[in-house]
Amino acid sequence: MNPTNEHYNEYPARSNNGARVGIIVAVIAILAIIAAFAFGLIDINQTKEMKAPDVQVSGGQAPAFDVDTAKVDVGTRTTDVTVPKVEVGTTKEEIKVPTVDVQKAN
Repeated sequence: MNPTNEHYNEYPARSNNGARVGIIVAVIAILAIIAAFAFGLIDINQTKEMKAPDVQVSGGQAPAFDVDTAKVDVGTRTTDVTVPKVEVGTTKEEIKVPTVDVQKAN
């Protein structure tokens, strides 16, 4: 018999980091969807009314929607920027920089 109870080990409680990360990701995704609607990047219009199905498990019609999303054009344009040279000093050179053009959904 062991009077000091050395064979019993205490285990620390598990952390909830996985659940916390999952909740944070879900909240960010929901906020991104709300922002997309708020800024007009997504526009959903119902094009057909829903019809409830008959009691005989036949018929019915699911609603249809037209979804207009924003048009995003990514391209380049030429502009002058200050570029450092190996020598002491700087010079202006013409380079292509990326551009983004977003047109709201109709």
